[in-house]
Amino acid sequence: MISKEEINAALGKGLTQAQLDALHNARVAVVGLGGLGSNIAVALTRLGIGQLYLYDFDKVELSNLNRQYYFLDDIGQYKADALVKHLLRINPYAALHSQVVKVNQENIPALLGDCDIICEALDNAASKAMLVSTVLSTWSNKKVIAGSGLAGFGKAEEITSKKITKNLYLCGDGSSDFHDLPLCGARVALCAMQQALLAARIILDLEEN
Repeated sequence: MISKEEINAALGKGLTQAQLDALHNARVAVVGLGGLGSNIAVALTRLGIGQLYLYDFDKVELSNLNRQYYFLDDIGQYKADALVKHLLRINPYAALHSQVVKVNQENIPALLGDCDIICEALDNAASKAMLVSTVLSTWSNKKVIAGSGLAGFGKAEEITSKKITKNLYLCGDGSSDFHDLPLCGARVALCAMQQALLAARIILDLEEN
């Protein structure tokens, strides 16, 4: 069995001790574990994020496999359960807080209260808006990284990240709609990686306040 120290050294290769400490002390939530969320969680686990909070109420379906971090033997399992198995294969010492739950206005304070950064990865526009507005109106110190516009086969450089307000960031092209365009796994993953990278930049104090 590979030790925790060996895993941490491998995941943190090239980082300073201060950067490692910042990542290990970070608490990040991923709300929605589909195409965006499952890939965000993988990237954050590979970064060695100290505490990951993972929330989804849905089950893995065959149609998810073109863009989500699941496999054939996950079909029928809750995403919140299936994803944990894969993340622990990356880092068996990862601190993962995973729940099969639909995040709503009432349970947000309990589910997200311990988190510093919330990665919004929901499908429904109304749910996205609810999550963002509730978090920003409830706390003045939490950062929200939302995704918007990742459908189709548009160019990679169209998937960007930008700061909207003091505590809100947006990743995606801002316009493409999966109701009108197909979902390409590569492009969905591009947006997910933008969100994960932005979380890392915030944690490492590389983003302007």
